[in-house]
This record gives sequence, structure tokens and C-alpha cells, in this order.
Amino acid sequence: MLLSTQTQRLANSFGYEQAIKMLAKAGYDAFDLSLFHPLSNDDRLYKEDFREYAKELRGLADREGMICNQAHAPFPSSTPEHDKDDQIYKSILHAMEISSILGAKCIIVHPKQHLPYRANEKELKRINIEFYKSLIPYCEEFDINVAVENMWQHNPVGKTTIVNSTCARVEEFCEYIDEIDSERIVACLDIGHVSLCGEDMSVMIRGLGGKRLKALHVHDTDGCRDLHTLPFTANNDFPLIMKLLAEIGYEGDLTFEADSFFKNFPQSMYQDVAGFMQKTGRCLINMFEEEKSK
Repeated sequence: MLLSTQTQRLANSFGYEQAIKMLAKAGYDAFDLSLFHPLSNDDRLYKEDFREYAKELRGLADREGMICNQAHAPFPSSTPEHDKDDQIYKSILHAMEISSILGAKCIIVHPKQHLPYRANEKELKRINIEFYKSLIPYCEEFDINVAVENMWQHNPVGKTTIVNSTCARVEEFCEYIDEIDSERIVACLDIGHVSLCGEDMSVMIRGLGGKRLKALHVHDTDGCRDLHTLPFTANNDFPLIMKLLAEIGYEGDLTFEADSFFKNFPQSMYQDVAGFMQKTGRCLINMFEEEKSK
């Protein structure tokens, strides 16, 4: 199991090159390339020479002994303003190509959730099955898998509380993967989102099983807010989570999506913070390996 983390905070602060170097120095095996920005963003990975720049980053990562194990596509994947959706779709395909050049084996692509979920479950499912199936030819072209993520929405009344959205329930998550029925479309389980939506962690992980579950977003939450902070700093039961992952024979990597842990520290401490997060990740992997050996 490789230990990986997203590039978002470090890349936004210091640029992609320095982010990769800092994560290598911190002791990570791999990185999750954060490609959150749309095509219009002032980012060299979205300029005309993006292929050359992606190859430069791949070379840098190789020299640093780092692997790009996965990536995160721009989001949201749809909006109520449908005239924007073509540009969003193009940005997702663009991110798939970038990620392929970096060597990522999968890219997380959020499901479309521009409609209130509870009144539109069937329609969102129809839209999303069509959406993910449309990405399969590009998966083949770029030799990369797409991972579906379990999501949440704000309550449309008041917009202050969190409610279920696409793939929040294990039954629906499994249905998505099974109905699409392609080895190119897999599941990425966001650990924090499971808790936010009140799903039982054991039901979710056992229900997905090792055949569907191929990637993780690991972070902690208090069950009320999408904190994206470091494990052991909020309320998730990580010894149980590692036990469950070992139980289903999970064969993917452990990838943090916990960059909010950086936010209260000065940038001068980011290297130290990254190192501490790396040690926390090793602790989790040790738990996983111990459970596997039982």
C-alpha cells in the first residue's frame, strides 16, 4: 500500500514542482495531483504547452522517487447553468490526459449533482450512468481509470446542514459501479463523506468490497462539517476503518485528502506539517498491515 496525499495546499502555495519536492522530502511514496481548476484558470497545466509541462513534472517526480498514483478532476461536474457543462466536460477530459502523462492509474471524477438529490435520485442516476459511460473511451485512450466518489449536498432549506447526495448510500454506490459494468469505472470512498451522511462505515466498506473499491480519500470529520483534516483529530474511528479495509482485501493506496490540516499553520511550517501528516499515514498503514496479518 502506497502512502499518498493531495498536492492542493502545497501546489497553491509554492507551485507544482516545489510541492512534489516537499512531499518527497516529507517521506510520501506518491501524490494525488489536485486538478481542481477549470480550463480558464491561469495554470500552466491548462495552457497550450500542458503536455510538455506534464512531462517535465513526470520527470521531476521520477527523479524524486515519487509516483503520481491518482488525480482529482475539476469539479463540480455539472451546474444548474447547463451552458457551462460543455466546458466542464472538456476540463475533465483535459485532466484525464494530464493525469495519464503523470502516470496516474486513476482519476477521481465527481458525479453530477446539480439537482436536489432526494427529489431527483432516479434522474441523477440516469444522467450519471450516461456521464460515466461516456468517459470510458477516454479511459481507454489515456489508459486511466475513473473513480466515482460518494457525495453530500447542503440541505436546500437553509443550506446549513448536510444531507445525502449521489452514492452516499452503499446500495446506490454499488448500483452505479455494477450498472456501468466496466473495469475502467471504479469506486473511490471518501471516508469523511461517509460519516457526514450518517452511513455506517462497516456497512459501506463491506458493501463495496475489494472488487469495487480501488481508491480512497482519507480525512477526518466531526460528523457535521466537511473538515478534510488529519485522521485522529476529529471523530472517525480509524482503527476500525483500517480493520475493515483489511477485511475486504483492499488493494489500493492510502491517499490523504486532508489539506485543511495545514490552514492554521504558517507557510514556514508546511514542510514540518507535511512530515507529521506522513507519519500519521504510516501509522494507519501499519494498522492495516497488522490486521491483514491476523
